[in-house]
Amino acid sequence: MPFLATLYFRTAILFLIIGIGIGLHMSISGNHGVMGAHAHLNLLGWVTSALFGTYYAVNPLKAAGRLPLLQYAIYVIGIVIMIPALYILLAGNPGAEPIVAMGSLIVFAGVLLFGWIIFSGDGVARATGMRQPAE
Repeated sequence: MPFLATLYFRTAILFLIIGIGIGLHMSISGNHGVMGAHAHLNLLGWVTSALFGTYYAVNPLKAAGRLPLLQYAIYVIGIVIMIPALYILLAGNPGAEPIVAMGSLIVFAGVLLFGWIIFSGDGVARATGMRQPAE
């Protein structure tokens, strides 16, 4: 399995652990005001990261090179900025809204870059000198 796929799976499980922690905190406290942050972390952090990892695992040529690593970095940095800020915003601090917006835009940039990688044909494989498997 490509390193990037493993990295995405490891990151996804960390996001899931944090997401479950937020869910447990909401349940124990009875305060579900930060449910949006919990949902976004589970969907973007756990599910989407695991899907990205799955894509790279079944398409190892697409996981090669610097562009996929850059995509990973942009996407994860966006989540790390967006989710805590969203939690703070939903907990009652409207001053966090610009940080949520910035993090969201960074996440979106990571998704757009992933889309570019998917639609780029076999250009990544050629750039790294790897050959496409026979069909």
